[in-house]
Amino acid sequence: MTAHYQVHGDVAVITLDNPPVNGLGLSTRQAIAQGLDRANDDPAVRAIVLTGAGKAFSGGADIKEFGSPKAYQDPNLLSVILAVEHSAKPVIAAVHSVCMGGGLELALGAHYRIAAPGTKVALPEVKLGLIPGAGGTQRLPRVLGVEAALNMIVSGEPVASEILAAIPGQKLFDKLAASAETLLEEAIALAREVADKHAGGAPLPLVRHLPCQHPQGDAYFQFARNMVGAQAKHYPAPLKCIDAVQAATTKRFDDGMAFERETFVNLMNTPVSMALRHLFVAERAAGKIADVPEDTPVREVRQVAIIGAGTMGSGIAINFLNVGLPVTLLEAKPEALERGVAHIRSVYEGQVKKGKLKPEQVEQRLALLRTTMTYDDIRDADLVIEAVFEDMAVKRQVFEQLDAVMKPGAILATNTSTLDVNQIAAFTKRPQDVIGTHFFSPANVMKLLEVVRGDKTAKDVLATVMALGKKIKKTCVVSGVCDGFIGNRMIEQYSRQAGFLLEEGCTPEQVDRAIEKFGFAMGPFRMGDLAGNDVGWYIRKRRYVEKPHLRYSKIADRLCEMGRFGQKTGAGWYDYQPGKRDAIPSPVVNQMIEDYRKELGINPRKISDDEIVQRLVFALVNEGAHILEEKIAARASDIDMVYITGYGFPVWRGGPMHYAEQFGLFNVVQAMKRFAKNPHDDAQFWQPAPLLQRLVAEGKGFAAV
Repeated sequence: MTAHYQVHGDVAVITLDNPPVNGLGLSTRQAIAQGLDRANDDPAVRAIVLTGAGKAFSGGADIKEFGSPKAYQDPNLLSVILAVEHSAKPVIAAVHSVCMGGGLELALGAHYRIAAPGTKVALPEVKLGLIPGAGGTQRLPRVLGVEAALNMIVSGEPVASEILAAIPGQKLFDKLAASAETLLEEAIALAREVADKHAGGAPLPLVRHLPCQHPQGDAYFQFARNMVGAQAKHYPAPLKCIDAVQAATTKRFDDGMAFERETFVNLMNTPVSMALRHLFVAERAAGKIADVPEDTPVREVRQVAIIGAGTMGSGIAINFLNVGLPVTLLEAKPEALERGVAHIRSVYEGQVKKGKLKPEQVEQRLALLRTTMTYDDIRDADLVIEAVFEDMAVKRQVFEQLDAVMKPGAILATNTSTLDVNQIAAFTKRPQDVIGTHFFSPANVMKLLEVVRGDKTAKDVLATVMALGKKIKKTCVVSGVCDGFIGNRMIEQYSRQAGFLLEEGCTPEQVDRAIEKFGFAMGPFRMGDLAGNDVGWYIRKRRYVEKPHLRYSKIADRLCEMGRFGQKTGAGWYDYQPGKRDAIPSPVVNQMIEDYRKELGINPRKISDDEIVQRLVFALVNEGAHILEEKIAARASDIDMVYITGYGFPVWRGGPMHYAEQFGLFNVVQAMKRFAKNPHDDAQFWQPAPLLQRLVAEGKGFAAV
C-alpha cells in the first residue's frame, strides 16, 4: 500500500507513503479514499488526520504516471479532494517538508491545516507549461489573498510555511507546529479540539466557501498581464494562470473550477507543455544508468585537485569551492596561478555586488583554495581533473605524471571536449579510475556536465562522479567515447551546415537571426565569436588530417587567417567596439564571403529562414540518431538534455530529438532527402541515419529505441 491507516484513540491517521515525495498516483489516491470511508464508517473515530511519511507531505502528481491512463483513472485527484470536503468528520491536513502541486491542492480540500516549520509550499505546474488542475487557482487565492496566491502560481517557486503563516488574514494554516517531530502529536490534538467544536453539528469549514476578490478588480489583472506577458513570450501558461485566478474572483466556485479544468486540459496538449514535461522526465532519467544500480557504493571525495588554472580550470574550481570542498590548483608557472586565483576572486566579487554572496562567504570559499606548481602537493586528492590544452601530447604528459603520483583509488578525470578518453586512460596503469568530465564554459555557470564513460571506467567511479555532479548542481549526462562525445559531435554537423549556407547565399547575420528567431540563445556565428573562432580552426586542422573525406566550407579558415578570432580580438564574423559585446555586421567579412563564392563559381541564391532552421536543426537530429544507434547516448532524451543545458536550444521546444518527433520523423526524413539533392551541400551526410529510417518505417518514435 502507498498509504497507511492507523487509529490513535478517537483519531484516524492516513499517512501517504509513496517515496520519494509521496506522489499522488492511482494506488495512493485509492488508499486515501478507502481510508476516508473507513474512518467515516467507524463510530469510534471522531476526526481524521492526513499526513505524509518520510521527507514530504506530498510533492503532487506521480511522475511515473505522467501521460498514462492511470493519471486520470478514478478516483482522480479532484474526486479525492471532493471526498475530503464531503467527509462528515473533520479532516486535518498535517503538512511538512514538501507540500507542492497536487499535494497542496489536497491540503486545501481539508477542513483544517497545520504545518511544520520549514515546509516548502508551492504550485509549480507552470514550470511544466500547465496551470494547477485540481483547484489550486480557485482555492489558494481564497486562503492567501489574490496577490500572494497569484505570485506563487505564476512563479511556481516554493515559499516557506512560516512566511505564508505571517501573511495578514491568511487562512491557509490554522496552526504552525512547534517542530516536524511534534507535528503528528499536535495534529491529533487539533483534530480532537475541532471534533469537540463540531460535535453539536456545526458545519465544517470549506475553503470553497471563502470569499475571493481584489479591490482593483480587472485593473489589477490587466497590470499582472502586462508584467507577466513580457517575460512569458514563448510560454502560454503564466498568462493562463492569471485568467484562472481572475475567474476565482468573478465566477461561482464550481464555474471557476470548470474554467480551471478546461484551461488545464487545453494546455496539456500544447507543444510547450509537452516539451517541458518531456524535459522534466528527461532530467530525472539522465541520472539513471542501466548497468550501474542506484545503490552502487561511491568513493569518498574530500579534496579535489585541478590541473590548469586557465578560464576553464578556475571555473571548474569554483563549483567545488561553492559546496565546501577544498581545491588545489596546479599550474606550471606562477603568473598562470595568479591569473587563475584572480579570476576566481573576480567571479565571487561579482556575486557580492549582485547581492548573491556575503563578503565573509567569499573568504570562507577562498580559504579552501590552495595553489601549487608541483604534482607532489596533490598526491592525496581523491579526485583530480585535468583542464589543460586540447592536445593529446599535452594530455599524455599530465596523465603519466598523475599515474605516478596519485594515491591508489583516486579518480583521474579529463575535461577534454573531443579527444579519445580510452586513449587517455591507456596512458595510465589504472584505466578503471579514468573518466571524462566535460564541463562547459563558463564552467561555474553552465549546467551541463558530460560524463564520459571509458571502456574500462569502473562502475563505482561513474557512480561517484554522477553523485558529485549532482552535489555541484550540474545536470549530468553520460556519454560513451567518440570524437566530440554527444554535444560537440553534433554541433560539428550544425556548424558545417552554417558554413555551407554562407557559400550558397546567406550572410552570418541572416543565419544567426533565423536560428535565434527559432529560439536558440545565440546563432552559430555569434557563438563562434564568443567561444573564439581559433578553437574551431584548431579542430578543423585536425579533421583535415584524420577525416580527409569530410567536406567543410573554407570560409571559417579564411576568417581565422585574417586574425578575426572573435570578441577577444575585437573582430570575428562580426565587428565589436571596445568594451561592448554587440555584434555589428562586418562589410569586410561579407565581402570576403562574396569573393570566396566567386572562387567556387557559386551564384548566391535567396535562402528562406525555414531552410536555414531545418538544415541546422535536422543536422543535429541526424547525427543524434547515429549517436543513439552507436549507444554513445543511452536515450534520445539524454541528447535533449545536453542541448537544452549546454548549447542554448530553446527550452520550450524540448531539445532537438523531441522537436523532431513533434515535427514528425517522416517529415524530417523527407526534408533530409531534399537537402541531399543540393549540389553545394553534403549529400552523404543527409542520408538519414538507419535508425531514423527504421523508426519512420515502423511508425515509432525515439522512445522505442
